[in-house]
Amino acid sequence: MTRHLHIDAFSGVSGDMFLGALVDTGVPLSVLKKGLKALGIKGYRLREQQVIRNSIRATKVDVDIQKGFTKPLSLATIKKTLKNSPLPDAIRTQALQTFQLLAEAEGRVHGQELNEVHFHEVGVIDSLVDIVGTLLGFAHLNVTTVSFSPINLGAGTISTAHGLLPVPGPAVAHMAKGIPILSNGPAIEFTTPTGIALVKTLSQDCKPLPPLTPQTVGYGAGTADPHGWPNVLRLFVGAQDSDSKNLTERIIQLETNIDDMNPQLYEVIMERLFEAGALDVTFTPTIMKRSRPGTIVTVIAFSQNLQALKSILFSETSTLGIRIQEMDRAILPRFFQTISLLGGSVRMKIAGLGQGRSKATPEYRDCVALAERTKQPVQTIIDLARQTYISAKISSPRKPAPPKLARRK
Repeated sequence: MTRHLHIDAFSGVSGDMFLGALVDTGVPLSVLKKGLKALGIKGYRLREQQVIRNSIRATKVDVDIQKGFTKPLSLATIKKTLKNSPLPDAIRTQALQTFQLLAEAEGRVHGQELNEVHFHEVGVIDSLVDIVGTLLGFAHLNVTTVSFSPINLGAGTISTAHGLLPVPGPAVAHMAKGIPILSNGPAIEFTTPTGIALVKTLSQDCKPLPPLTPQTVGYGAGTADPHGWPNVLRLFVGAQDSDSKNLTERIIQLETNIDDMNPQLYEVIMERLFEAGALDVTFTPTIMKRSRPGTIVTVIAFSQNLQALKSILFSETSTLGIRIQEMDRAILPRFFQTISLLGGSVRMKIAGLGQGRSKATPEYRDCVALAERTKQPVQTIIDLARQTYISAKISSPRKPAPPKLARRK
């Protein structure tokens, strides 16, 4: 049996919501406090309480900051702090990856190089506690696979040190690229940079609640309590049969034939379809009426993204009609395991074949990013990632533990 955790982010996600939801699923606050001592950070206090959010009882975990650092911390300093800590290797690696995502987003938004990005004196304590505390909570729950729903980002504006900014904030908008998002409910900020960075570290598997036998359901409250809206993050933790040959999920397929469009436009169309939640997009050459060469555009997605995908196909292509059908697809349970490589890291996507068998593939985007940083060929990074994973697996006959994952509201 596979122990699965599903992140239901119908009201967004933040670091403190993660902490609250984990405690609500049964992770003792004392476990988080003990694990966080490895950071060697003082000047804060963890506190939990039971609250009501639109008639739903939830756990609220606050990080009370009593004294921040004397100056902002650079990404290099944070990395040094994490690398020198006695945290478990898996948690240290995932924490480094999460801060890398945050720094890249902040640098992109403010036009800074990574070595120029600094984290606020008080905010960095909050982020360290939220991020490492969340990873510790996932480790305690011993989950093997993680999925998440489309993430509600909220709407309206937020007040920042830079003045009023739109919701989602620029950093959240940058990190939202490539994952399904939505805006629903009151005009407030629902998702923070720390929250979405943790989701991206925890899982790349966005889908509706998958088939599982729930063992516990946890609710973590955000600080905001808008009238008529349950501002909580919900976690489902349960068992999936990893040996089952009949794991399926319901999807939709959109398909259209095109023979009168500039093929240079297909690249942009594919990018926009993925941004709108497509699970897969393919272009297949074909011969159409009057022997004209054409292209079959096929999109696979979940039903909740149907309207957005139809809109893109109608507005961005020359098509006048789209074929839509609902179908099942068989899937393998999978999780990500991060391996250290050439001063960086690469995630291995590991799929269970049942009866203890599995297959692993390096995440291509991670390999490209590492190749760019190290000036190595991408194929070299891919080959090295495979070899490193196989060597680690051989040297450890027991199944390696998958990632136990991965600003407050």
